[in-house]
Amino acid sequence: MKITFLGTGSSHGIPVIGCNCKVCKSDDIRNRRLRSALMVEIQNNRFIIDVGPDFRQQMLRENISHINGILLTHAHKDHTAGIDDLRAFNYLQKAPVNVYAEKRVIESVKREYEYVFAENRYPGVPELNLIEISKQEFSVNGINIIPIRAYHNKLPILGFRFGNVAYLTDVKTIPEEEFTKLNNIDVLILSVIRPEPHIAHLGLNEALELIERIKPTKAFFTHISHVLYPQSEIKKYVPLFVDSAYDGLTIEL
Repeated sequence: MKITFLGTGSSHGIPVIGCNCKVCKSDDIRNRRLRSALMVEIQNNRFIIDVGPDFRQQMLRENISHINGILLTHAHKDHTAGIDDLRAFNYLQKAPVNVYAEKRVIESVKREYEYVFAENRYPGVPELNLIEISKQEFSVNGINIIPIRAYHNKLPILGFRFGNVAYLTDVKTIPEEEFTKLNNIDVLILSVIRPEPHIAHLGLNEALELIERIKPTKAFFTHISHVLYPQSEIKKYVPLFVDSAYDGLTIEL
């Protein structure tokens, strides 16, 4: 398995428009963060988790010309605003793109992209297969994917587990019954937005408490805001097996 962090920033991205803080003005390229998304490559299959407003840029940077499916964690625009750019893969693959999401997310996509699903569609709009999933494990081309229920404040969202890698973004809480899906994790990817608690996101100490409970071999932070510590400083505040991810980071397992 190979995982690539396409983006590791929160909804504003980094640098934030008009901000002069030390993170936004940093010369360290690792502090420049597109909106969060992950690419998972396993057994000749390539899945993208979330297609935010930077999706086109991310695909160009990684030189991607084929995907097997899109997984959506939830319907917020920093995770779905790149859907129109999926049409490029229609041209390349001569087929619709499979998009896996919960019912409420599918309904949101249909509302937000009404022109894609209109009876008389404009030529060249994206061709999508919207495939409803739930909390139950499902399989795509022989790859088992385990959805994990979490909550973004009160909004139900999904994380995903591939093998011994779990991805959980925009998380505030995880229901007790979902923790069994996180047993024996090698790599845990978890959103952390800032040092202090947040109404809809994990703060640093809350994330570290979750990591201590789940006990992965390695943990990475994503969906990072400019308020969290710079990449070069984060190791001062976390255990040795924990680190912030950064855009373009690739891990092979």
